[in-house]
Amino acid sequence: MRAVDIIVKKRDGAELTAAEIKFFIGGFTDGSIPDYQATAWAMAIYFQGMTDAEATALTLAMLRSGQQLDPHVDFPPGAVVVDKHSTGGVGDKTSLALAPLVASLGLPVGKLSGRGLGFSGGTIDKLESIAGFTVQLSNEAFVRQLHDVGLVIGSQTAELAPADGKLYALRDVSGTVPVLPLIASSIMSKKLASGADAIVLDVKVGHGAFMKTQADARHLARLMVEIGRNAGRRMSAVISAMDEPLGRAVGNALELKEAMAALQGSGPSDFEQLVVTLAAQMLRLGGLGSDEQILQNQAREQLRNGQAWEKFRQFIAAQGGDLRQIDDPELLPSARLIEPIRAPAAGWLAEIRADAVGLAVVELGGGRQKKGDSIDYAVGIVLEAKVGDRVEAGQPLCWVHANDPRRLAEAQAQVLEACRISIEPVVAPPLVYEIIS
Repeated sequence: MRAVDIIVKKRDGAELTAAEIKFFIGGFTDGSIPDYQATAWAMAIYFQGMTDAEATALTLAMLRSGQQLDPHVDFPPGAVVVDKHSTGGVGDKTSLALAPLVASLGLPVGKLSGRGLGFSGGTIDKLESIAGFTVQLSNEAFVRQLHDVGLVIGSQTAELAPADGKLYALRDVSGTVPVLPLIASSIMSKKLASGADAIVLDVKVGHGAFMKTQADARHLARLMVEIGRNAGRRMSAVISAMDEPLGRAVGNALELKEAMAALQGSGPSDFEQLVVTLAAQMLRLGGLGSDEQILQNQAREQLRNGQAWEKFRQFIAAQGGDLRQIDDPELLPSARLIEPIRAPAAGWLAEIRADAVGLAVVELGGGRQKKGDSIDYAVGIVLEAKVGDRVEAGQPLCWVHANDPRRLAEAQAQVLEACRISIEPVVAPPLVYEIIS
């Protein structure tokens, strides 16, 4: 078997076998297939696509290129471990509330998360707003905490699906990132490596998401669900809106505070709706019920009776976080400058583009423009109005939290340009478009 023959076969539109894909990924991982051939192969996939069977074979080949976690140690036979993945968005602090909520209902949640890049925030960065919180966990520590606490969130490691890391680095510099089979296999190889039995996907669509159309989001969601099912996992995907930021807070410590408020029953309504929707899917896949409305009601009750909040505190303490900051959010990082962006006219807020808000937070220092950049946990933007709300001239549309006057002014101008006010009433768009299971 030769790499060039596999490249030519895919270039000409033929379907690769699982053996050919395994050979290619194995050679690329151990260095016997050079970067330039892997780039040519990725470009062939860009133009010719992949079948579901090919995408599944690619996912499994990347999965088997490194370590795999077994999170079931010390659990009784038949125990179900669940995980959740978001394709990324602006103000998407969902995992911070969702994971302890589901874990508080008795379903173990073991999650490996990433950092933010560009305008898309990362769960790990938000958790690192807490003094002392550690995300670097050994496999043994990950599994032990999952058993003892029922919830663990750690950072992705190079030992899990290393072929994906190598391939993504080439895609990033060769114009082959936006390829649905490669996106799906990249996500799923890492999710499968964490060993969860059931995985719920939150596939974002809109200005602040990688998928810009519902058709593309549906295609990606369906493909990832099919890959997971073919790999023996229980799967569900929720397609949710990302044209405006989720909730009201954008920025690491600000989003953490909002998630903490939600865990105590006082979060924004759209954020809570998405959390309970995803929770119902996780609980259903975990075998805790089949009626989604009943499961959503259970999740809402759990946000109000204090049990989800106590599970969050237990989780933070287990990973070294300072509980004084959890019990008194004013001790979390906070910005020196807080100034409003005011509505230029009266009417109804018709648009506040999520991507522009996210980029403004990056410019404030709250995100990375390239890997390795340091971030300011305190800065960000808090929305005062959401799409569909009535606003008056001069009313604050949002508040900018900054530590630099120049960056503050730039963010104010950037976000104001991203807002559109209508003289006619505007109906708020749906938050959840579709559930694929």
